[in-house]
Amino acid sequence: MADKIYVANGKRKTFDNGSSIVKFALNLRDLKQAKEYVYELNGVKYINLEIGEKKISPDQWGKTHYVSVDTFKPDPKKQSEAPVNKQDEIEDDIPF
Repeated sequence: MADKIYVANGKRKTFDNGSSIVKFALNLRDLKQAKEYVYELNGVKYINLEIGEKKISPDQWGKTHYVSVDTFKPDPKKQSEAPVNKQDEIEDDIPF
């Protein structure tokens, strides 16, 4: 497994009702460097990401979580292709 490829840092936001989310912005330049982990299934491109809590939380900028690329590469022979509805595909401008 490769070293972690960090593509974002985020901050937990807690709402008055007790629910919370983690907000972050992906660094597309760093994400582009992880293009070897992009895979295609039924003509749609994917990349698996992991979100984790920082060991020192919050950090000096108030960030509590990180986003990294899941660098695990499955055996393509063991992947099964599920049917995809063409209307569910999203056009994007991601540069890879």
